[in-house]
Amino acid sequence: MQIQVAKRLQGTEEYYFSKKLREIEEMNQQSPKVINLGIGSPDLPPHPSVVEALHTNAALPNTHAYQGYKGIPALRKAIADWYQRYYHVTLNPDTEVLPLIGSKEGIMHICMTYLQAGDEALVPNPGYPTYRSAVNLSGATVRDYNLTEENNWLPDLDALAKSDLSKVKLMWVNYPNMPTGAKATREFAKKLIAFGKDNNILICHDNPYSFILNEEPLSLLQEEGAKDVVLELNSLSKSSNMAGWRVGMLCGKAEWINEVLRFKSNMDSGMFQPLQMAAVKALELGKDWYDQLNAIYRGRREKVFELLDLIGCTYDKDQVGMFVWAKIPAGYADGYKVSDEVLYKSRVFITPGGIFGSNGNGYIRVSLCQDVKVFDEAISRIKSTINK
Repeated sequence: MQIQVAKRLQGTEEYYFSKKLREIEEMNQQSPKVINLGIGSPDLPPHPSVVEALHTNAALPNTHAYQGYKGIPALRKAIADWYQRYYHVTLNPDTEVLPLIGSKEGIMHICMTYLQAGDEALVPNPGYPTYRSAVNLSGATVRDYNLTEENNWLPDLDALAKSDLSKVKLMWVNYPNMPTGAKATREFAKKLIAFGKDNNILICHDNPYSFILNEEPLSLLQEEGAKDVVLELNSLSKSSNMAGWRVGMLCGKAEWINEVLRFKSNMDSGMFQPLQMAAVKALELGKDWYDQLNAIYRGRREKVFELLDLIGCTYDKDQVGMFVWAKIPAGYADGYKVSDEVLYKSRVFITPGGIFGSNGNGYIRVSLCQDVKVFDEAISRIKSTINK
């Protein structure tokens, strides 16, 4: 018996990391085990008060039922307060905030809410692969826009405006950028919002990295008139070390929040209430939490710079976020070759930039989500196995 896969999946491949992790698992049958510096899954725990809030609320007898699709009022208020405190953005917690079971689901929700066959969506190259996958699954067409080192990994909005945008319905942007670590400026934010308005394009900003090694967290919603054109996703995965907890949020004007909710309400049955109460606690943490977190990442980043120097890469020391993006040395065809050489010779896995799009082919990406001792071991292996 054969059942044919739906057409929507025929152009969607298995996620690169899913396949590579299987290979690494097979390699780990022999020693030494592979050091994984590829995936940005925080290795540090949340604040103890967050774990305690989960434990306390999970022990109550009345917190285990289905929850509302919009999240509990306490969580929506905590999100709005967090946006006010750190981004200086005013949100109505009742109408302009939608908690999500991770922001990755929000990417799909937005695409499925607004896109269909015949529509186009602007997707960054290089960029987070999920943008491309979600657009494809919606039936719409991906329209790449280039990000280049020469333009500080920002889109050339003037060039885009001169192209035919008549079928473009939304644009995915992500700053601080993953994978490049580039920051956006307030000047760019204003220009982006004007671009969206002028071309009737919904700007979808994915913003999970704004607190990591970044002194000035930026939300596009800070800008005047942004709510007329911007939907913003955010997450506690990186900023609060809660990746596996799956707590995200969508912020924007009430009309769009309600439209996305129409799709979301058909996909889940709400977030576990004790998780929501723990998220409230995480959102209440002060600046000292982020300062402590960034002190750790700063030390790790120095180790990554040392590792990249051994391989012969070049990189921008001012990049932010949870990764370091680096240009490969001359003599290699692409980042896949560098990644595989380091994996098979040194048993250290780093991410080839090409998985993020063709403009990433000449780059690699290293995660900061390992202890300094692990980076020291990776450096030691590379010193002894890679000839420079």
